[in-house]
Amino acid sequence: MPSVPLPRPATRLAAHDVTLGYRGRQVAEGLSVTVPDNSFTVIIGPNACGKSTLLRALARMLKPTQGSVRLDGRAITGLPARQVARELGLLAQSSTAPDGITVAELVARGRYPHQGLFRQWSPRDEEVVAESMAATGVQELAGRPVDELSGGQRQRVRLAMCLAQETPLLLLDEPTTYLDLAHQVELLDLCARLHETGGRTLVAVLHDLNQAARYATHLIAMRDGRVVAAGEPARIVTADLVEQVFGLRCRVIEDPESGTPLVVPAARQRRSVPV
Repeated sequence: MPSVPLPRPATRLAAHDVTLGYRGRQVAEGLSVTVPDNSFTVIIGPNACGKSTLLRALARMLKPTQGSVRLDGRAITGLPARQVARELGLLAQSSTAPDGITVAELVARGRYPHQGLFRQWSPRDEEVVAESMAATGVQELAGRPVDELSGGQRQRVRLAMCLAQETPLLLLDEPTTYLDLAHQVELLDLCARLHETGGRTLVAVLHDLNQAARYATHLIAMRDGRVVAAGEPARIVTADLVEQVFGLRCRVIEDPESGTPLVVPAARQRRSVPV
């Protein structure tokens, strides 16, 4: 009798009623999140609300004490590490590189999940590494030791390594850390292109609400370890939501450049100007 194919899950990546924490300290309880396929999902919220904790759980870096994170309908903690690495890439907040390793060598490590006993380094691997470095603007740094680079350069190199994995899912924990404003926009533009033209599903944690509203196709707003709202930025980003999540009085207007919601904080008391 022919096998009956299993139904495809409604979404590739989701957290179901998870409880998360560190060393006995609970960060979130009963948290459920769905990442829409082919979305650029951004998680926002105040410091210590559980954004990065949730991302670590989605990336299988943190095991829930209750509930489960599911990848393609299966508990991610029960899947082989190499299988997960072929499907899901992670740009963590911080990581260390071996002493003396060059940019090209570090980016090449992104090809590890595609290697095996009968699958060694190939021209395709070389091509992907070169494309990943070009996409992130680090090709001229290829021969430089990583430990000699600036924080912003290292961030772009680490992103290149993630791109070299060629995963359909890419998770980014505060990817604009260490970058000046111009490079923040450059990196987020790159992420948007990866989503729009590369067929990837992206999930990012960002601190800047206006950047999140401009780039995300789907927002998840968190506070105190729970989801306050989720949906398209144009639908959920309101003055009431910003005050509820961040405790900030504001106006929400249309961004004149992108047409997306733009949060304008309420002004403090105006100073008198000498005549």
